[in-house]
Amino acid sequence: MGELVFQNARILDTRAGQLSEGAVRVEGDRIVEVSDRPIPRGGAREIDLRGQVLMPGLIDAHVHAVITTMNLASLQSRPVTLVAQEARRSLEAMLQRGFTSVRDAAGADWGLAEAVERGLIRGPRLFHSGRALSQTGGHGDFRSREDAPLCACQIHTNGFSHVADGVDAVRKAAREELRKGACQVKIMASGGVASPTDPIWNLQYSPEEMRAIVEEARGWHRYAMAHAYTPEAITRAVEAGVRTIEHGNLIDAETARLMAERGAFLVPTLVTYYAIDELGRSLGFPAESQRKVRDVLDAGLRSLEIAREAGLEMGFGTDLLGETQDQQSRELLIRAEVEPPADVLRSATVVNARILQREGELGEILPGALADLLVVDGDPLENLDVLQQDGKQLRMIMKGGEIVLERDPAWQGSSAPC
Repeated sequence: MGELVFQNARILDTRAGQLSEGAVRVEGDRIVEVSDRPIPRGGAREIDLRGQVLMPGLIDAHVHAVITTMNLASLQSRPVTLVAQEARRSLEAMLQRGFTSVRDAAGADWGLAEAVERGLIRGPRLFHSGRALSQTGGHGDFRSREDAPLCACQIHTNGFSHVADGVDAVRKAAREELRKGACQVKIMASGGVASPTDPIWNLQYSPEEMRAIVEEARGWHRYAMAHAYTPEAITRAVEAGVRTIEHGNLIDAETARLMAERGAFLVPTLVTYYAIDELGRSLGFPAESQRKVRDVLDAGLRSLEIAREAGLEMGFGTDLLGETQDQQSRELLIRAEVEPPADVLRSATVVNARILQREGELGEILPGALADLLVVDGDPLENLDVLQQDGKQLRMIMKGGEIVLERDPAWQGSSAPC
């Protein structure tokens, strides 16, 4: 990392949803100057973008880096060393699509985040949750119906979640993940698609259990996120103090208004249901889960309309599993069926930065922000197709001031420092 000046750029203001001509100076890992005039080069490398778009790196607020196959049964028997290498490839592919930060919604731990931080994995900045918290029979309980021996213990742990019951047990489980550096605590508050025994409408965790988890997260200046689909589950979670609701496909207008009033965020993840519906059978996704996906798929786009009508802030997430993670950028197009491209991009930058508690550092091109930057061949405000095809129309990707992709041959003649 050194000094670099981008000249003659069309700079995307993700907050305002508009482009303006200007120049940007990067020193080390930060943006230090943004100007509507050319910036003196000094000793920096200079790149003339010739009117190409310069935008902040994208943020995905719901990924699962360590769920590396749709065949969930086989995942349970894979050695962690193999899964770690598969996760590395998945994360590196995310960065090549222009996602410079991601929030892992259960499974990834501090070790994977540290590997990214140290450059052992050339992937996006990773905000990990560690293991999710699930009640017995909840969305994080992947035991078969037959594999359920009863014991006096209150917590059963697998590679994805802590199955914990009761206020004392959930406090202990939350404290354990926070001790290990979790950036947020994930709660399973309703039934889900991938888990074997719980219907979508199943209410999970009592208000008392959820309040205890939220209290523990706040004690670390962190927050709780909750997997929830139905109005009842969403309401229970939000009233307990949960800050972000994941999925929310079955939300109604009254619940959306409650979330907006409480300052909560909705993180839709529509692309994963399309992917499961289209490819799940061929990739070994459990048959029961394939049947359940229809319970939420058809309601997805309507949930966006309900949230917009209520003035509810929406982040951007994908929730893709295993072999379908190459569809990550497709979520932008699905969202654009209901929202203008500027609003979709705002969700994937400014709003997600607020969710991550990194406003002013991520998601915007501002002095003092981290230099997570994309050079795009085309105008994403006009057509989000320019962010598809695994990032093939990205001319440059910069994360924290480091260039991780540079594919424009015209720049080879750009000015370099003496």
